[in-house]
Amino acid sequence: MATAATETPADPDFITYTVTDNVAWVMLNRPQYSNAQNYRLLAQLDAAFKRAVEDDEVKVIVLGGEGKHFSAGHDIGTPEKDSDLPRARTSLWWDHLGRGGAERQYVLEQDAYLGLCRRWQEIPKPKLAMVQGACIAGGLMLAWVCDLIIASEDAFFQDPTLRMAMPGVEYFAHAFELPPRVARELLLLGERMPAARAYQLGMVNRLFPRDILREEVTKIAAEIATRDRFALALTLQAVNLVEDLRGKRQAMDGVFHIHHLAHAQNQLMTGNLVGGLDAKAMARANKEQAGKG
Repeated sequence: MATAATETPADPDFITYTVTDNVAWVMLNRPQYSNAQNYRLLAQLDAAFKRAVEDDEVKVIVLGGEGKHFSAGHDIGTPEKDSDLPRARTSLWWDHLGRGGAERQYVLEQDAYLGLCRRWQEIPKPKLAMVQGACIAGGLMLAWVCDLIIASEDAFFQDPTLRMAMPGVEYFAHAFELPPRVARELLLLGERMPAARAYQLGMVNRLFPRDILREEVTKIAAEIATRDRFALALTLQAVNLVEDLRGKRQAMDGVFHIHHLAHAQNQLMTGNLVGGLDAKAMARANKEQAGKG
């Protein structure tokens, strides 16, 4: 589902979109890369969310991922990595293309990562994250902007970005989604958190076997869809207000600057934004660590 402002007709559909019984099913569609998020995928995701918000038939939005995994995070090395391409911006920041030094990545991530996540988190229709398999780094950001997280029993959650000399992902909700000591563990060790533990800690709302996950999400979405539209929007606004009063927005602003200090340090010391590690190196390290467990 490409948009003329950001993509050409030759671009793949990185997102699929269907509406059934007042529920919009928005699915990440790069299963061959474990739904890694390039910038065109994020642009298409934003267009899908906007479409769902503007469709009066839609009462609830489900965000899921095709294939084995929900999302392996941001694209750091697939053949379709596209940070060199122009992109339509949702904020009033200038284009990242043609910029040098720390400015290029700061401008890009201010809009494409932190900016889009904040925009999606404020969507006034309930969003359910349907998570199976891996939910890693940037995948956490997509799950965390949703109002409920419903996971398969074999799902796991992970932020291994410290291996890349980075202090967590850009939408830094770790210590709001988890107790601070557990958030430190997630970041410092970078280990996979099983869905059962995430459920015990309150980060995940419901757990189901993978083979009935979509069926159960459908039931939950159908129940929510019976509620009054405006009351749903006000309820989401109320919870968002409480989170912001607890300092969520200000904390993310501060950590975003810390995050980009790390990017700048990496560029100075290694000539690479993420400490010289590519997607294969990260995947290999993750598998090795999982094997130790």
